[in-house]
Amino acid sequence: MQDSPPTCPLLVGIDVGGTKTHLRALAGGDLIADHVRASGGWRPHDPAAAAGWLAALVRDTLPTGARPAALAVGAHACETPRQGAAIAAAVTALLDVPAEIVGDAELLVPAAGLDKGVGLVAGTGSVAVGRLPDGTPVQVGGWGAVLGDEGGAAGLVREAARAVRAAHDRGERPDRLALGLLDSLGVPEVPALVAALEGAADLSAEWGRHAPAVFAAAADGSPLARTVITEAGEALAALVARLAARGVPVDDVVVAGGTVLAQPALYEAFTTALARALPGARARALRVPPVQGAIALARRLL
Repeated sequence: MQDSPPTCPLLVGIDVGGTKTHLRALAGGDLIADHVRASGGWRPHDPAAAAGWLAALVRDTLPTGARPAALAVGAHACETPRQGAAIAAAVTALLDVPAEIVGDAELLVPAAGLDKGVGLVAGTGSVAVGRLPDGTPVQVGGWGAVLGDEGGAAGLVREAARAVRAAHDRGERPDRLALGLLDSLGVPEVPALVAALEGAADLSAEWGRHAPAVFAAAADGSPLARTVITEAGEALAALVARLAARGVPVDDVVVAGGTVLAQPALYEAFTTALARALPGARARALRVPPVQGAIALARRLL
């Protein structure tokens, strides 16, 4: 971070994730700030509180006297254009700066340097977003660990537990997937899996942390685990197919998320299913921070 205010227009981009927040500020080609902090206190369903949180982050991070020329934010749990517009209006009132607030998955396409396409996230949860030719945003997925998040870490664990329970009901001996889940959850037998999972205080986070056991079991040869991963990849491809059916251009699918990018088996299952469902779609793994997309959106506001 530099000590004096920049002379070029200052662009601020923020990626507010479920766990951490990344702020980046650029003036011309100069990096003015690059700051990561915890997302604690982020309240996207209260526009005034969300705007105050963002304004405080900007003021605390930028050099003294620096004034943003444009601000764009991709925010976790910012689920509708109306919600984003309300937060943006409140931010503009506080900072006197043009602002745009979108869901965090909407940062992926501009972060990849594209003007259109699909952003697909498979981390703890899963969601896919895109825009119709007239610019209307469309989101599919993102329904949480109980109802959705197929292909995300929490969804993988849920489906793995279902597969293990079904095998138990068929009278099969616990395979490597069952044994891996039992060990990860710290329970002695398959019937205890349900209570262990249902007792989690934060279903998405606590279920998701057991996902490595699913991939380890697949690597050790568990047919059940391999089926769970294959079906997870198909579920992610189905999200893209739903966007295509609604008229969203899906030629480019920008993929991000700590689960799908860290697990080659899941990424391969997704790309295989995508090629089968939508032969014209191209998957692109995002290799730059999503906050780059927020900077691109801020630049468009000037």
